[in-house]
Amino acid sequence: MSSRIEQIIEEIEEYIDRDCKFQPLSTTKIIVNKEHLDELLRELRMKTPDEIKRYQKIIANRDAILADAQAKADALYEEAQVQTSELVSEHEIMQQAYAQANEIVTQATAQAQEILDHATQDANTIRIGAMQYADDLLANAEGIIGHTLDSYATKYEGLISSLQECYEMVHANRAELQVPVEEDQYPQNNAE
Repeated sequence: MSSRIEQIIEEIEEYIDRDCKFQPLSTTKIIVNKEHLDELLRELRMKTPDEIKRYQKIIANRDAILADAQAKADALYEEAQVQTSELVSEHEIMQQAYAQANEIVTQATAQAQEILDHATQDANTIRIGAMQYADDLLANAEGIIGHTLDSYATKYEGLISSLQECYEMVHANRAELQVPVEEDQYPQNNAE
């Protein structure tokens, strides 16, 4: 936003460029409307002290303005410090929360592994027990079958031995009975 002095100066420049004409046979001298130019200059003179007073007042108040700006800056700095401390505190709380969460996860993982190890151990114990039970049953069946085989093998050996003796006796008796047969002894059947 320009000051009124700057506006009046711009009006004077526009007036000279737009409304004034060069003097005949000259490129540097112009003809001006004295009343109009006097009016612009009078306004400029009237405004100049006001503007200068305003600038002097600003310069005089500069220290107060700077002190106020410094106070505002200090307040902002303190507020930033407080916020930074709060953020650091929140960050530390977050760090502690993460550490606790990691510790809980580690404990849960260890507990899960322990449960898994116990379950595996129990499963192996049950499997070994089942195998032992099956082996005991099979050993018992093997013993019964073996005993039965031994018992019947002994009985059958006696039977086979008796049959062998009978066979040998029948064979010997047949051998004794065998007489050479002559052809004339038995007539042939000529019914053919």
